This record gives sequence, C-alpha cells and structure tokens, in this order.
Amino acid sequence: MKQLKLLFGLFFLMLVFFPDSLSAQCSMCRAVLESEEGQATAKGINDGIVYLMAMPYILVTVVGFVVYKMMYK
Repeated sequence: MKQLKLLFGLFFLMLVFFPDSLSAQCSMCRAVLESEEGQATAKGINDGIVYLMAMPYILVTVVGFVVYKMMYK
C-alpha cells in the first residue's frame, strides 16, 4: 500500500512540476495548430485535452478510494 501511495505521489508531483512536458494532441491537430504564430491556440487546445483526459482518472481514483475505505472499515 505504501508503494502505491508513493507511486501516486510521484505521478502527482510530475503533473504539478512538469505540465509542459505533457503533450496530448494528435499529430494532425499539432500540425494545423503549430502553423499559427504565437501558438496560443495550440497551448489552449493542449491544456483542454489534458484536463478532459485527467477528469475520469480522478473520479475513478476517488470512487475507488471511497470503496476501499468502506470495505476495510
């Protein structure tokens, strides 16, 4: 259990300290959006994709934690 907590902690720290290294765009979206100067739209689209991708994982983690606590209480 401690190893799992450590793994989740390290993953969370990576997300917090290295958000620019996450690249969620497909190659077609990236090619179209990077042709624009300033690339503000590309960064916004990438942030939106990462946000939409993270929400289900967070919800499943919270529900799993609640079920775990209920089972072992």
